[in-house]
Amino acid sequence: MISKILIANRGEIAVRVLRTAREMGIATVAVYSEPDRDAMHVRMAGEAYLVGPAAAAQSYLDVEKILDAARRSGADAIHPGYGFLAENAAFARAVIGAGLTWIGPHPDAIDAMGDKLRARQAMQLANVPFVPGGTHAIDDVAAAREAAQTYGLPLALKASGGGGGKGLKVARSLDDIESAFTTAKREAEAYFKNGTIYAERYLDNPKHVELQILADKHGTVLHVGERDCSLQRRHQKLWEETPARISEHVRTGMREAGIRAAQAIGYDSVGTIECLVSGDDFFFLEMNTRIQVEHTVSEMIAGIDLIREQIRVAAGEPLGITQDQIVLRGFAIEGRVNAEDPSQNFRPAPGTITAYREPAGLGVRVDSAACAGSTISPDYDSMIAKLVVWAPTRDQAIARLRRAIDEFVIEGVPTTLPLLRALCDHEPVRDASYGTATLETFAASLFAHPSDGITAPPAAPAPVASELLRIEVNDRLFRVRVLDRPASAGRAPARPAPRAGAKKHNVAAAGNDVLSPLHGVVVEMKAIAGATVEHGEVVAVVEAMKMMNEIRAHKAGSIERVHVSLGDTVEAGAPLVTIG
Repeated sequence: MISKILIANRGEIAVRVLRTAREMGIATVAVYSEPDRDAMHVRMAGEAYLVGPAAAAQSYLDVEKILDAARRSGADAIHPGYGFLAENAAFARAVIGAGLTWIGPHPDAIDAMGDKLRARQAMQLANVPFVPGGTHAIDDVAAAREAAQTYGLPLALKASGGGGGKGLKVARSLDDIESAFTTAKREAEAYFKNGTIYAERYLDNPKHVELQILADKHGTVLHVGERDCSLQRRHQKLWEETPARISEHVRTGMREAGIRAAQAIGYDSVGTIECLVSGDDFFFLEMNTRIQVEHTVSEMIAGIDLIREQIRVAAGEPLGITQDQIVLRGFAIEGRVNAEDPSQNFRPAPGTITAYREPAGLGVRVDSAACAGSTISPDYDSMIAKLVVWAPTRDQAIARLRRAIDEFVIEGVPTTLPLLRALCDHEPVRDASYGTATLETFAASLFAHPSDGITAPPAAPAPVASELLRIEVNDRLFRVRVLDRPASAGRAPARPAPRAGAKKHNVAAAGNDVLSPLHGVVVEMKAIAGATVEHGEVVAVVEAMKMMNEIRAHKAGSIERVHVSLGDTVEAGAPLVTIG
């Protein structure tokens, strides 16, 4: 059996894995970047190792540093969590090559499903239906136009190596094709270092339903029910629930096809088959070869710890259960609590949490790595917590979620909690008729006239000096208890957090300057000094918290000056270009 696990991740998923490992009697090792020194996963782990600066490419994505931390700590297994290196077949092979246990599917399965074109080809052979579209790359705009003629409009142009809505653009008319193709390819290259694009018919407002797969290395493949993940913004999920409100015909067909798909690639871990449901038809979308963010709701109705099973399977143990022994009871809902401002088109809102209190009570679960004083960094995902509820009926689950949201206190940064609360009373959510287009439409109408009744949070309390002194020696973190610590030895007061709910200022422009509305990295600079621009034309693209933000000109004119270069880090309010 595995004796020590290194968790190659951060945040709530690292904490989630740590908790299960502790219950199993397995020692744990954390890795952390410089701004994560005081993070909860670092404090909870038995050992912790520094792997680099804030930039993920120099820390959490640095394979050699991760493997070196495993070697130095004596870990015999690595759990990748989700995101970062979780679906990186080369990393999985490096872990196995180093003599460690990889807690995930075999690398060939990751390869088979990691590239969407290869996945579609595999599903074709396994007789699993997929969204009408091509199984080969779209090389240029002309080929994209031809695909539109073949498959019809609207047309989705998608990154073959992507997921999570990145590298996905929709063309609703032939005039949109060039822009959609160019933008999708740009995002694909920026996020995945793979500019391969393919085309498929875009389904308006379908349901996004996924099947939880559980498989071992002995040929057993089971499912743990399906989840409805249709409530999304920018193709990123915000509300997930199980069981999905779909016909029994679709439910049965999806379960059979999902197991068939996993068997076709010899899958041997936890994973997710994602599908689109339109009426009484379902179509394979992709497979996530890792633990999913929303695995929590499946756990709640099945009573199965999926992380525990994932670790057991990686150690070579059989599942030891049959499909009939997996009994799904009740209803579960997960709401993602993100540091985003829904009233500002879900703008990422990094900052410091000044007050934090989780809800509790029967059927309430919170997966989080946050607390008062936690900093939501612009360098990583904006998620603060996952609020999960269970109840015997769906109506009771929604009522419980409503109550739990009302109890949840997060101050210092704007969050998605108010939107989640409003969704509880939105009729398409109440009757489960919603689809993938529901959330953004609802949010746009909800915040068209934002309320002035939101109050700013209180000032952050001064931090209390800890009795533990944290010391790094050769990049390993040690905790030393200090006796007779002088009262003046406390840390300097934290910088005040932004005032959530304070009056919003339009920082897109100031006079002739186009300003960055948020902290981020300039990943594309389209403006050229001396060139002319039209009102609304994109002048730059700034990436922040895993989102591409197109910055547009607030007026027509000529570019007098370009203030930044490709790759520069900019602060909110910093000038990007000046238009004369």
